[in-house]
Amino acid sequence: MGDLCSLTSTKPILSDDQQQGISSNNTAIKASKNVICSLDDIQREAKLVLDKPLYEYLASGTDNEQTLRENRTSFQSWYLRPRMMRRVSNLSTQTRIFDSCKLSMPVFVTPAGVHNLVHKDGECATARACGRAGTIFCLSQHSTRSIEEVARAAPDTIKFYQAYILRDRSITLDLIQRAVGAGYKGIILTVDSVVFGFREADARNGFNALPPPHRLVNYDRYENKVVNKYDSKEKEAWDQNTEEMFDKNTSWEDLLWLKQKACMGLPLIVKGIMTAEDATLAVEHGADAIMVSNHGGRQLDGALPSIDALPEIVKAVHGRIPVLIDGGFRRGTDVLKAVGLGATAVGLGKPVFFSLAVGGEDGVVRMLQIVKKEIEAAMALCGCETMKDVVRISGEGCGLVTRHPFHRSFL
Repeated sequence: MGDLCSLTSTKPILSDDQQQGISSNNTAIKASKNVICSLDDIQREAKLVLDKPLYEYLASGTDNEQTLRENRTSFQSWYLRPRMMRRVSNLSTQTRIFDSCKLSMPVFVTPAGVHNLVHKDGECATARACGRAGTIFCLSQHSTRSIEEVARAAPDTIKFYQAYILRDRSITLDLIQRAVGAGYKGIILTVDSVVFGFREADARNGFNALPPPHRLVNYDRYENKVVNKYDSKEKEAWDQNTEEMFDKNTSWEDLLWLKQKACMGLPLIVKGIMTAEDATLAVEHGADAIMVSNHGGRQLDGALPSIDALPEIVKAVHGRIPVLIDGGFRRGTDVLKAVGLGATAVGLGKPVFFSLAVGGEDGVVRMLQIVKKEIEAAMALCGCETMKDVVRISGEGCGLVTRHPFHRSFL
C-alpha cells in the first residue's frame, strides 16, 4: 500500500479569481488539462490524483457491488414530467429541514468519516465549504477532525453530528453531549451498521488500518476503552476492525434513550432506513426525521437503491416527519426526482471526498455550485419556481416524477 497520508492533489485547481463562494456563476474547477463540468468529471480527476488503495476505499462497495451500481442506474428508471407555460422568473432552490435549518437548496453533505485522507484540512475544509454554500454539514463520529475543532473552524455553518451506538454506551452519550455543547443543531443516528459490509477492494489493497498519523480523533479521550479496536489490523479490511466497537444488541427503544440522555431537545434523525416497516417503527419511537440510505452501497449488497426504496417510506411516514435520502446522487435531476417523490433533501457523500481531493475547500464549494445550477435548470424546465411548487405539482394528477410505462407494475 502506498503512502496514503500525502495523497492530495498537487495540481493547480483554482485560479485567484475563482476563489469566490457559491454565488459566482463563473467559477470553474480546472485541472491540468480538463475543465470539470460535472460531479462525474470530478471523480475522474480524483482517480488521477489519489493512490489506488485510497481511491478504491472511497469509491468501492461491498461484495458484487450491485447496490453501488444500481444506486446510480436506478435513476434512469424514473422520469420527470415537465410542465409548460409556468412562471419561473423568480426561481429559488431554498428549502428547510426543521424550522431552524434553512438551506440554499435541498442538498447537504451526508456524514462520512476520514476527510483528512484526501486533504490536510479535512472536515474543517468541508464544513467551511458548506457554510459558503448555505447548506448543512454532517460530521461523522469517525472524523479525522474533532467535534470541537470543526465547530471552531466553521462557526457559521449549520452542523449535524452523526453517532453510532458503541458497546461502551457511556462513550456514545458523551460524544453526543460534546456535539450538543459545541453548537451542533441535529443528531443523526446510523442504524445500519451493527456490522460493516465486506469491501473486497480494501482486503486486496491491504487497507486494514488508517495510515499514520491519521486517527479517529473523537476517541482520543477514551484511550483505555474498546474504541482502540479500530486500528487493530486484526481483520483484512479496516471497516471490519472498526465494527468491533459497535453494540450489536440495539433496539428501537434506544431512540428514546438517546433523546432523554443526550440530545437535549435537538432533532434526532435515524439514518439507514430502507423499508416502510422500519420507517413506521422509527416514527413510533420518536424519530424527528428519517434518512433513507443503503450506506452508499457499502453495507448490504443486493439491497434496493435508495431512490427505489423512497416511495414506500414516504407513504409510510405520511408527512409526519421529514424524509431525507442519500445514495448515488450525482445530478440536479436526481435531486429533483427525489424531492418529487417526497424527500425533503438529498445528501452527497462520495462526491465530497473527490471534490475535496482535487480542489480542497473551494473544490467542495464548486461541486455544490454545479449541483445547484443543475437543480435550477431542471426546476425551470419542469415549470417549478420554488421547492413548494415541486411539492405541489408532485401531488397533482400524475405528479412530477413517474416510472417508464414498462415499469408501472412496480408502482
